[in-house]
Amino acid sequence: MEKKRLYIRTFGCQMNVHDSEQLAALLAYEGYERADRPEEADLIVVNTCSIREKAAQKVYSELGRLRSLKSLKPGLRIAVGGCVAQQRGRALLVAAPHVDLVFGTHQLASVPRLLNLCGHGGAGVVETAFCDRVESLAIFAPPPHGTVSAYVTIMQGCNNFCAYCVVPYLRGREQSRSGREIIAEIRSLADLGIREVTLLGQNVNSYGVGTPEGMDFPGLIREIGAVSGIERIRFTTSHPKDLSADLMQCFREVESLCGHIHLPVQAGSNRVLARMNRGYTREGYLDKVQRLRDACPNISITSDIIVGFPGETEADFRETLDLMGKIRFDNLFSFKYSRREGTAAMKMTEPVAEEVKSERLKILQALQDEHTQERNRLSIGRVEEILVEGVSRASSRHLTGRTRGNKIVNFAGEERLIGRTVRCRITEAFLHSLRGELQLPEA
Repeated sequence: MEKKRLYIRTFGCQMNVHDSEQLAALLAYEGYERADRPEEADLIVVNTCSIREKAAQKVYSELGRLRSLKSLKPGLRIAVGGCVAQQRGRALLVAAPHVDLVFGTHQLASVPRLLNLCGHGGAGVVETAFCDRVESLAIFAPPPHGTVSAYVTIMQGCNNFCAYCVVPYLRGREQSRSGREIIAEIRSLADLGIREVTLLGQNVNSYGVGTPEGMDFPGLIREIGAVSGIERIRFTTSHPKDLSADLMQCFREVESLCGHIHLPVQAGSNRVLARMNRGYTREGYLDKVQRLRDACPNISITSDIIVGFPGETEADFRETLDLMGKIRFDNLFSFKYSRREGTAAMKMTEPVAEEVKSERLKILQALQDEHTQERNRLSIGRVEEILVEGVSRASSRHLTGRTRGNKIVNFAGEERLIGRTVRCRITEAFLHSLRGELQLPEA
């Protein structure tokens, strides 16, 4: 089979990264090898994200850059997938006529067939239909040699329809994979040397609806916890309203479940939470955080917050800061509200001025920096288990890995330790990482 070169440019979240891994695995059967640079490629795939306007704008900028490359290399084919492709469809071809293929979020498994329909110099192919079953969820993507962690998609889509969010419209309704299928994939990963798996889904807490086994998310966690060779389990993303007492109990009972949860709160004001259609109150969120900390005292809790949602007053914003003070998140992803076409929030009045949003974001991020440093300093003196991922970016003489609480630790050590779990005493704490000293096993 003739070898061809594939370059994938990925925008967005961990799910998009894993979608790109699956697409590369699928196209390997068609003779494609990964290229390091777009100039080397016969096929370029732009895997897009449109969760915020800025992310969508980056996609169009990327396609603009690729236009000149295609003029120099007429045989080059360009495909666009992901959420922008799902949202824009044929309109994307109008804006970027040099694109050969636009495929939606349910169509990743169809890409080889769709590429065969693309004629060089002809009209581009567009396929954005939703499917009763998303076949790509089951594509196995073997990890690169030496990798210690891997993503595993367990479900796709969302049924919540938060007022600001495009996911239900672009990823469709929730679909969960068979538990048996997931466990089989994880066993295969363990056989390849994977020590840590991260379970992916738009709302993993509601996993299980429609599966033949009737297994819920805590049940799946317990099954994975019994897989030999898997030392660590992580998951993202969790919706607070679906965080069950049973899942919280898993942090106490399942040894391989890491003490970290990403639990997006989005706002600290009940009035704003109701307008967002989040389905919980600040009091309910605070209660669940306390119950998580009761189950796992050193749990690391990270979150998302949106500032400047329509109608957010200064008092609402102060309630968000107050909630942050009560919880003291280990880290936070924070954003200014971005209008997204098709969402309920597009119809809302009382927009917050851009300069007000910017000022609120600045205040919030400064406060979170204080909390992050405070939480990181609590690690000083502790001996932490570190899964060693590779050589540190900061220094070739240091290794890097993560604690069970998902904090980056850099420490001096030999490369033979990569892929192993070691113990480090934390000696210094910074905003984005920790520094540690390797603790040698007792003789």
